[in-house]
Amino acid sequence: MNTVRTTDEESAGARKVAVVTGAGSGIGRAVAVELLTAGWAVALAGRRPEPLAETAAAAPAGGGTALTVRADVSRPEDVAALFGAVRDRFGRLDLLFNNAGTFGPGGVPVEDLPYEAWRHVVDTNLNGAFLCAQAAYRQMKEQDPRGGRIINNGSISAHTPRPHSVAYTATKHALTGLTKSLSLDGRPYGIAVGQIDIGNAATEMTAGMQTGALQANGETAPEPVMDVADVARTVRHMAELPLEANVQFATVMATAMPYVGRG
Repeated sequence: MNTVRTTDEESAGARKVAVVTGAGSGIGRAVAVELLTAGWAVALAGRRPEPLAETAAAAPAGGGTALTVRADVSRPEDVAALFGAVRDRFGRLDLLFNNAGTFGPGGVPVEDLPYEAWRHVVDTNLNGAFLCAQAAYRQMKEQDPRGGRIINNGSISAHTPRPHSVAYTATKHALTGLTKSLSLDGRPYGIAVGQIDIGNAATEMTAGMQTGALQANGETAPEPVMDVADVARTVRHMAELPLEANVQFATVMATAMPYVGRG
């Protein structure tokens, strides 16, 4: 069952309202805190209530309103409850940051990848992104004033894979198609859709890269990372553009990571 908690009881008023999925850690937490600091009302969505509460507590006092909602984005009923809670609490939705995702079992060759692991990655990264985008799209289309913005968290792997990453890479390539289709279909309703492709932001998920990551030539080598705050600032810039302008695709990465020329 979903649980809802707010950091205060103020009405969001004229504040912009965002949903951030996967808000309990990493990029999702950094983006949520950045938006809260800027005065946004932010619904923090994730599978575990405790990390969501920690994200809400990490925002400075006097910022925006935080609403925490336990939700597994791969479950349609959880997604419906999440966006229903946002509608009931704030009355509208201006931004969805479609961030929840999983890499799946790392370092597993394609011939050894269990179907259950493949399905889990697809359900989270692709099906979950679709379900959240669909729910956001429906609300943005019907609200007054109409419109809003969806930003999908792609990846460098939406362009170029790492070794043994077939499920993650396939879903991130698919997410690019989802972004393009949503962007086209949203035009008549003032719904702007873009994608941020992130490479080597310093989070729990990328902690091992600094000690050694498998390269395309079979060697293991350390890779540089960047501050996740730089990603959060980029998302905020995309989010705060007027709906007449859109960053369709943005790539933000550690400058010296092995992406350009990878392999």
